[in-house]
Amino acid sequence: MLTLLEDKITTPLGPLWLLCDEQFRLRAVEWEEHSDRMVQLLELHYRSEGYQRVAASNPDGLSDKMKAYFEGDLSVIDTLPSETGGTPFQREVWKALRTIPCGQVMHYGQLAQLLGRPGAARAVGAANGSNPVSVVVPCHRVIGSNGTMTGYAGGVQRKEWLLRHEGYLLL
Repeated sequence: MLTLLEDKITTPLGPLWLLCDEQFRLRAVEWEEHSDRMVQLLELHYRSEGYQRVAASNPDGLSDKMKAYFEGDLSVIDTLPSETGGTPFQREVWKALRTIPCGQVMHYGQLAQLLGRPGAARAVGAANGSNPVSVVVPCHRVIGSNGTMTGYAGGVQRKEWLLRHEGYLLL
């Protein structure tokens, strides 16, 4: 059975859940108001092996590191390890998201091309939308081809705040 250590931090955008495994790899990062979505993804990804959630205070410093990101240490999220369930295609998309530099964005079609699947923009969008490790696997850095702030599971206002925080959008 997979043991998930969980903590909740306060951010400028609201409470944020952090769940990691016992090797301190983030398995889920989700806004408290969307914790039902997080539970659905945990069930989908780990139901077969089983999992348990155990309260932990700042496991391996992960909570402090996430707080540092929100306080302006933008590069810290690049150092945080993650391990996700999901299909091989989803994991490929999520891995590619981590290559988008802070302060930059990519369109869904560009991400599909990067993955060698130029016609798969919608599939990339669907995988992006089911990312279980919000912020750290920066799905907020993917926007519509016309520059619009298309869907973000945490809400478009949060997406805009994150992109402003990272220097992509001007105040």
